Amino acid sequence: MGIGLTDTAKAVAEAFVTARREKRALPSYPGQAPTDLGSAYRIQDFAIDMDGRAVVGWKVGKINPPDDARLASNRLAGPIFEDSVVSAGAAESLDMPVFVQGFAAAEAEFLLHVAAGWDGVVPQDDASTRAILDAVHLGIEVASSPYPGINDDGPPVTVSDYGNNYGLVVGPALSGWETINFDAIAVRLEIDGEVAGEATTATMLDGPLGAVRFLLGNLATRGIDCSKGTWVSTGAVTGVHPVRPGQQVLATFAGHGSVACGIVAAAA
Repeated sequence: MGIGLTDTAKAVAEAFVTARREKRALPSYPGQAPTDLGSAYRIQDFAIDMDGRAVVGWKVGKINPPDDARLASNRLAGPIFEDSVVSAGAAESLDMPVFVQGFAAAEAEFLLHVAAGWDGVVPQDDASTRAILDAVHLGIEVASSPYPGINDDGPPVTVSDYGNNYGLVVGPALSGWETINFDAIAVRLEIDGEVAGEATTATMLDGPLGAVRFLLGNLATRGIDCSKGTWVSTGAVTGVHPVRPGQQVLATFAGHGSVACGIVAAAA
């Protein structure tokens, strides 16, 4: 596995699952940290099994150079659990919890939904990827982990704790998604009224549709079935922006709407 015995990976997974259930921070990594993606996904898979909650989606994140070459992947994935997904109207702000002494951030993202009943063949281009979707929404991913070094310690560590996901705010549907050019939509994320980042999906490798293709390939390799459909939070358009309890987050997708949430402390 690259980090030792299977029991070691299970111990790391159990530590993260327990800390998340008890809503408490982990000041240091709970065991030997993985250094490769195979070991990291093994920990993640153990944790998903121990957790027991229904997985209704997956977050996708970018792996930056030089780690992408070292790890032979330019993206990573983590589960999104059913009870961490909330729906919000364009003018409605919902409270989303984070680990106070851990890591916490907000990300503006396009949320693509893979339809139930797709044939399991990973699409190879944008047209075939759109063909297996049944919805696209505007959204905010709340990234939070009990371990404050979840991102600083590298992608395998990020993967090992659910890819650093802790919630998903599903905003308005994106009208015309069947043919829309994602790169043409300017995205802005504000925290307490101050602009934290602005960008388009042109900076995101092969964009939201490419993120879906990556995820389906990743899940197929791991033997994970998503034939009943799944959300794909396709990556931070404007960046990963640290947040703390009490702050308000607003993601605006020019010409298409906005979605907002408040940040609160996770409480046991």
